[in-house]
Formats: sequence, C-alpha cells, structure tokens
Amino acid sequence: MPLFSWHNRSRVQATLAPLLPLLDRERRAGRALALGVLVHTSGSTYQKPGALILIAADGSYAGLLSGGCLEGDLREHARAVIDSGTARSIQYDLSGPDELLWGLGLGCEGAMRILLLRVDASDDYQPLSFFESALKTHQAVAVGVVCDSSDPALPVGSLALPSPAASPSQLRTATVRAALLRAAREGASSWLRDAGAPFSLFVLSLALPPRLLLLGAGPDAAPVVDFAARLGWKVTLADHRPAYADAAHFPEAEQVLRSRPEDLAATLDLGTFSAAVVMSHHLPSDLSYLRTLAAAPVPYVGLLGPAPRREKLLADLGAEAARLRGRLHAPVGLALGGRAPEAIALAIVAEVHAFIHHGAAHQAPAAGQGRLALVE
Repeated sequence: MPLFSWHNRSRVQATLAPLLPLLDRERRAGRALALGVLVHTSGSTYQKPGALILIAADGSYAGLLSGGCLEGDLREHARAVIDSGTARSIQYDLSGPDELLWGLGLGCEGAMRILLLRVDASDDYQPLSFFESALKTHQAVAVGVVCDSSDPALPVGSLALPSPAASPSQLRTATVRAALLRAAREGASSWLRDAGAPFSLFVLSLALPPRLLLLGAGPDAAPVVDFAARLGWKVTLADHRPAYADAAHFPEAEQVLRSRPEDLAATLDLGTFSAAVVMSHHLPSDLSYLRTLAAAPVPYVGLLGPAPRREKLLADLGAEAARLRGRLHAPVGLALGGRAPEAIALAIVAEVHAFIHHGAAHQAPAAGQGRLALVE
C-alpha cells in the first residue's frame, strides 16, 4: 500500500463568499459552470494554492486568480470544460520569455497550475454545495480533488468528500479521510501524493470568515460593519439601548441583539468570535463588557477611547484586568490618522484584519505604551 505524504502546504484556503452570487444565479437556471482551483504555484503569483474562481458558460466569472490578467484566456478553457464535462489542467508560466506569448507584460515572474472541473446539477454542484452548507454552520471542512490519475476509473476532477458515500471507492480510505480532517483542522491546503499511488489529491480547506462582535451599536458602528462586510466577515452587534439595537440600521450585519452587558455571555457563544470591540460610549456598559470579555476566550479585545479612559476602566476592573493582558488593544485601531467615523472604522478594521492574519506580530502593547488615541 502506498505511503501518502503531505507536500507544498499552503495557508491559503478556499474563499467561497465571492463565488456564491454567481453560483446561485446559474444553479437557479440549471446551468453548468466551471470551477477553477489553483493547485500549484512557483515564484511570484497573485494568488497561492487553494484560491478559487467560478466561471459561467457566458464568460462571467467570480473570484480572481491573477488579478484579472489571465482570466480572459481561462474563460475559453472553461467553456470547453463545461461543454465536454472533462476536467482540464491549465498551466501558465510567466517567469520567462514565454510570458510574452500572452501579450500581457505582467512581470509577475511566477508560474501556476489551475485545475478546471465542471460543476452541475448532476452531482448537486459539488464541492461548492458542500462548502456552502459548511459556511452556513461555520464548520471547518476540507475536500480533495484528484489532479493526476493513471486509474481510468478515477478521472481527474474526482472529488473526495467527508461523507464516504459521496466519494469514489478509491477515495474511501482512512488515509484520505485523515487528510481531509487534518486540512480542516489546520486550515491548510496541500497535496497528498506518493510515487506508488495511481493518483494525487489536492486537499482544499474552506476559509471560514472571521466573526466580529461589536459591543455598542451607535451610529459610529455602521462604518465598521460596512468595512467588515466588504471583507466577507460576519458581524454581530449587541446593545442594551432599544434605539440602537435596531437591525434596520445595520443591514449587512449577521445579527443585532438587544442585550444587557451582564447577560452577554448567556446570550452568545463568545468562543466563536475572532475579535470583539467595545464601543458603547457608556462607561458603566463598557466596564461590564470588559468584565465579561475578561472571562471569555476572545483572542482580540478592542476598546474605543483615549488612554485615560482605558486606565480608569482597568482600575475599576481590579484583579480581573489581568485576564485581558496580551489581548486588550486600547485605544483600538491602527494610527492611520483622521477623526471621521469612517476613518476610525477603517483603523479598527485594519488592526483586527492584521491581528487575524498575523496574530503574534500584532499583539496588544502594555498599557501606557506609545499608541495614539483615535478618540480624545
């Protein structure tokens, strides 16, 4: 039995949200599409393995693999895949003289391999439907795509799904199942291959959008929601004031709750949030929010307001303040400049984005160190 091993691990995951409007349009019409999976890159490229593009028969597409440079050529291949139903591997090498053949002059100095496969109603638009269901439940999952095969019964483009019954018999092995679980757990896409195996499998994990909790739903929360929504984040707002906790004010939010700060832990599963920002502009409420967050496993806690206000709140927290050490970002936001609500929102979202993607490189400074207050 071949001993499979991991190769070329990539922290890039499949980002599904940009593809969903096109998928929904074509699925409602019963039309097939071509799904492009970036499975290998070398050198400098716009995207890395795990990125997706979805292409319709009329040439419209969602998702980017090259910043729009190669998508025109890729659409021609996609039409052939949709018409034939046969998966196709496309390679672009932009690292040498051949790059001029494309007439693009990109200067990327990289190469990429893209696997195009047909998705249609015959198999419920898999693997997109599976990813879509997982996205709705915020469940970390991964699928496998056969990219090379010498087994006629296992053509390129065959899928390994977590449900064994939905996969070809050759992919219903403990090794493949373990690979899918590992990719989902680690949030990494990778190759599973061995020289003695009749196929190689690209294992693609789903990128779950960050979940942001805004504690305080005043008017200045609206641009924070807008920026976060543009990034595909899921935003929940909570406020005890009926005039503020109004879902009509935040149409792009996932959830708007009317809740007292002391009831927050009983109302929400705080362990599911990537970050929380306290911005109620009400000192007693902010104190209650911080007390709740001190006992919760939210990795990033932002606090709006100047340093003296932060110090008063931390003093009032007493011994509980120590539980926020290393997590509290106060004043919240990168020092980008500007005082308009939109500028402050941009600074907040930028810092949260940096924390989510770089973690330890953007740890909270100790209280009193040189951060600039955004609100004086």
